[in-house]
Amino acid sequence: MLQPKRTKFRKAQKGRMKGTSQRGSQLSNGMFGIKSLDSKFITSRQIEAARIAATRYMKREGQLWIKIFPDKPITKKPLEVRMGKGKGAPEYFVAVVKPGRIIFEIAGVPLSVAKEALRLAAQKLPVKTRFIIARDFQA
Repeated sequence: MLQPKRTKFRKAQKGRMKGTSQRGSQLSNGMFGIKSLDSKFITSRQIEAARIAATRYMKREGQLWIKIFPDKPITKKPLEVRMGKGKGAPEYFVAVVKPGRIIFEIAGVPLSVAKEALRLAAQKLPVKTRFIIARDFQA
């Protein structure tokens, strides 16, 4: 009887993004927010582009909180460099985002303004998101 060949599926040193977010899954500051539905790396440039899009639509009224921070360096070797000779230099930084993680929170603006501002911000991000409202919000 033939046995299937056993192989180990491992990524070398990159880390796993299994499961849902352990913390940061509840609104803490604002009344409205966007929650991640995927697991991805979000770069510092993507976070900044989303922040600018949201604050521009809100016309700088209300308050916006960024609930993720890019603290994982992604390294890269220069072009046309041979193998070996150590690890490459940090190229950019990313935030590890898992499903259920709150990315942005907004307070101090009406529901319609917050919904559109966070929709514009979500378009700049590589993850699918959902708009959420705090439980103690009265329209």
